[in-house]
Amino acid sequence: MKKSERMNQMLRFINQKQHFTLQDLMQEFQISKRTALRDIASLEEIGAPIYAEYGRYGGYRLLQQMQLPPISFNTSELHALYFAMQALRSFTNLPFQISFRSIHEKFLSALSENQRQDIEQIQHRVSFRHTEQIRNSEHLEFLLMAAVQNIVIQITYQNIRSSSSNPHNSSNSDKPKPSTRTIQPIALYAMKGYWYCQAYDLDKQAYRVFRCDRIASPETTDIEPMTHINELNLQDAHSLWKPSEDAIPFKCLINEDGIELFQQEQFPSMQLINESGADSGRTGHAYLVGSYEAHELEFIIRYLASFGKSIKIMEPDTLKESLRQHYLDLLNHV
Repeated sequence: MKKSERMNQMLRFINQKQHFTLQDLMQEFQISKRTALRDIASLEEIGAPIYAEYGRYGGYRLLQQMQLPPISFNTSELHALYFAMQALRSFTNLPFQISFRSIHEKFLSALSENQRQDIEQIQHRVSFRHTEQIRNSEHLEFLLMAAVQNIVIQITYQNIRSSSSNPHNSSNSDKPKPSTRTIQPIALYAMKGYWYCQAYDLDKQAYRVFRCDRIASPETTDIEPMTHINELNLQDAHSLWKPSEDAIPFKCLINEDGIELFQQEQFPSMQLINESGADSGRTGHAYLVGSYEAHELEFIIRYLASFGKSIKIMEPDTLKESLRQHYLDLLNHV
């Protein structure tokens, strides 16, 4: 990192901390003690109001907050920002109704001519087609702020006949059945062209995932939020998943190609294990295990069929037969 860039970042660092030590600077910026001392002297020369505190708990303190210079980005950071914007470009809905076109124009107008030419070259060399949004989701901002502020809301949800509590299952031929649900949103995520809302369903007293484009008429309620739900985030929300007593367990042998497919699209009711039953990586014999409800049979069949020859159903036999019938039905349509 160039010294001028490090000075800029260091100004923001100490302006936020107010009190800091040499060790803080050395660790944050990966510099030596000598360099840290020189940097402090340089900051004082440009007018940073820093003074030293001596003693056991000494260090440096900022007398008052400073007016910081405008944020500047180096070439690599500009490219990274542009990549991030490109990844969002195909979404017609984003929280807070962000307009890609508006942000894109402001971004380009702030660049130098050389930087703009670099970005334009990148624009013709990269795309993120897997992010293309399939259905509009009108209430992303409402759902996100409900999750952030720990608010229980009521929604009208368009259920799909023969789908599961797992909302990833859909069929255009099925007629939607709207139902009123009381939920506490946890987090939002996008996958394969759809937005999803992880939430706790207070009516069913269970963790559920809702497809955002099927959510209508969201309203806040006066219901007290669940405390243990407030502490969850996107990473650990799946820990709430619990199958019903009638759920049907299944087990499939899976190879390396299948593991890659599973990592691209996985659900909280499934996991990879090895022969010893521990979490599986990419070594030894791996199995895809999980459970499904009786009314989820169509979903699980379509999901397992997407793995092709990379999996082999071990149990139950009824699932084997259902997958075999699925392939026969496909042959009849050829």
